[in-house]
Amino acid sequence: MGAERFPMLQDPIELTFEFQPGARFDVIDVREYLGDSRQHLAQYPQALYCSFHTTAGYLDQALVSRLSQRELGIKSYIHLFQTMFPADAGYRHDDLAARADLSFEQRTVEPRNAHAHLAFIASGLRNCVKYVNRPDEPVYFVDLDGVNGDAPRRRLTSVLAFNNEQVVARDRVSVPVSAHPLDSVNLKDSRLDIYGRVEALIRRHGVTKGRLHLSLAPGERHAGLTINEYETLLMRHDLVEVLRDPLRFVAEKGRSLLADPWAIPNKTMGYAKYDLVRVFNEAFELLHMNESRLEDFVAGLIRLPAQRFLRMKRRVSLLVTDREVRGLGAVADGTYQSPILVQWSKSARRQRFVDIALTRLE
Repeated sequence: MGAERFPMLQDPIELTFEFQPGARFDVIDVREYLGDSRQHLAQYPQALYCSFHTTAGYLDQALVSRLSQRELGIKSYIHLFQTMFPADAGYRHDDLAARADLSFEQRTVEPRNAHAHLAFIASGLRNCVKYVNRPDEPVYFVDLDGVNGDAPRRRLTSVLAFNNEQVVARDRVSVPVSAHPLDSVNLKDSRLDIYGRVEALIRRHGVTKGRLHLSLAPGERHAGLTINEYETLLMRHDLVEVLRDPLRFVAEKGRSLLADPWAIPNKTMGYAKYDLVRVFNEAFELLHMNESRLEDFVAGLIRLPAQRFLRMKRRVSLLVTDREVRGLGAVADGTYQSPILVQWSKSARRQRFVDIALTRLE
């Protein structure tokens, strides 16, 4: 039955197109942009959907399915993280005058969007996801920062339909980390030469359509990977503050949540945890118990679920394609996209190991 529906086709098919969101937070079914190609892509059993932006991407297919089954919905799910990271909450990344990476002209137009970056990382949005091809199901592009002022932003995405994915090469790299328990490392940094090693593997194995997978080596703990903008204030200040105290940004709206918790549609257990933290904090302050062992004990009970909730993935991937130069594969990433290693506990070795896998799409 499956073989009849998905006959083996000779080559993968890749489509790349632009579109504009209709609002700062928008959820868009990208399959509506496929036009006449939609029917042809439906002949393949699998497809990659890749975003080239750091505040817009895709959720894993399994998570989207669970959200639909529980009637939570993607918008309500993302709203949880927008509540955690409200706009204009004093993020260092949004202090454009302190941004050494921006020119004077850029500071006049750069969006203040640290909240969108942090919500992208915490919510599990990905730049590149593999979906089982179900032609009748929508595939949603989730944009957290789709409008700058009154102007819609131009968004770029690729859809690559294929039959199989095969690993053709593996490697392992050592990534130096600081002695600080909270640290982030840009894996695109030329000094690490990860991209150089990958380019050599791509050439050696002649991969024109594939994926680069980066994953924490077995045994690595208290660390995660994400793909986002490696801007110093965002990664070394705002993200560090989130890891140090994941609940800090809920405070702005916490009082209204406690006053009327049923005002939030589709309220989940996650909200209950955050409300509980605020209840305890306010109670301890009222009873002058801030330094008590009881506060430390309760904080310890709550801290672990919060950290798990915010942990990044152990694995990320990037598209490999020859769309720029036919026959010559290369890692395709957006202007500001970088794979980033984040740790929230010291590594005794002052290094962490990252595994590389290069795959070919057929």
